[in-house]
Amino acid sequence: MSAVGYDPERRHMRITFSQGHTYDFCGVPQHIFDGLIRAASKGSYYNDHVKDRYAC
Repeated sequence: MSAVGYDPERRHMRITFSQGHTYDFCGVPQHIFDGLIRAASKGSYYNDHVKDRYAC
């Protein structure tokens, strides 16, 4: 991941990956975003808690 943004009012998260692809996630709880930011392995956290969830 090269960038992660989060709008807590809209519960919207946007992730840009190193390869340049950007993905939007809707209805993301604050604790999921916080967990991603704090994760030692962002890739593992993404796979376990974000990927294939929170579709817009």
